[in-house]
Amino acid sequence: MLSMHEVQSGPGSNSMSHPDLNLLVTLDALLAEGSVAGAARRLRLSPSAMSRSLARLRETTGDPLLARAGRCLVPTPRAVELRDKVRQVVEDAGSILRPEQTVDLRALTRTFTVRTSDGFVETFGARLANRLAREAPSARLFFLQKPDKASEPLRSGRVDLETGVIEATTGPEVRSQALFRDRLVGVVRGGHPLVQGEVTMASYSEAEHVLVSRTGLEDDALDRPFLPIEAGRKVASLVSGFSAALSLVRASNLVATVPDRHTRGLREGLHSFALPVPTREFTVSMLWHPRMDADPAHRWLRTCVRETCRQN
Repeated sequence: MLSMHEVQSGPGSNSMSHPDLNLLVTLDALLAEGSVAGAARRLRLSPSAMSRSLARLRETTGDPLLARAGRCLVPTPRAVELRDKVRQVVEDAGSILRPEQTVDLRALTRTFTVRTSDGFVETFGARLANRLAREAPSARLFFLQKPDKASEPLRSGRVDLETGVIEATTGPEVRSQALFRDRLVGVVRGGHPLVQGEVTMASYSEAEHVLVSRTGLEDDALDRPFLPIEAGRKVASLVSGFSAALSLVRASNLVATVPDRHTRGLREGLHSFALPVPTREFTVSMLWHPRMDADPAHRWLRTCVRETCRQN
């Protein structure tokens, strides 16, 4: 955490050119606690000193930040807008000032929760688990199914790491690193009519398809953002995951459209083909909350995931 020692401006200095960065720590505490008394306890200051700091913040930002509602203080819209930004700045400053740390992997006893898809686990999970067993035998992986794109599990700490495609709904504070590029392919069983000859736009469109959609709605199909708008399909079934889609494909004449690298481990024994429509490649990334940036065990986990995907 930044020191609470106030920045002293020299003679003739401009306070706007040299803002008191310690006010960010104060603002972070006020927005987290929602009260002057709570923020004062958090920073080990007197309530009167915290009240004076709040007055300075109001003057600096030109906003009340916290407004009284009965016995409570509630954040203004501007305060809500600033909350995550201020938290990230304070955490970043803390990580810069924190001494570099190492971790004893042989003594590490920790369960890492990785929120991802069944396809990622099937393709990369065993290799990743084997690496953890070799390097940190007392550490464990908990692969959690990813039912949506919400960033809240990362914010709350319920999830250590997540994999997926970054979208507009991804929290602005979430950190990310690319793992690999992927593209869509079509998949059918070995005896399917599409196995014979070239797959055309007409034959692809006229076949019956199973779509992967977390909501059960056709418009929310996971492959939709990477296909042209005019690409029409006959939808016979919808499922919530790639594993379920490919299980249906194995025992029917359904066609599935799935990510190539992401589902390679799930498609053994099935026939894959290039789509007869132009598709957009996409990047699969790992995502984490900035509070984990400086954690040495988490840094090691990120290295393991990145190198496992590269090897695969």
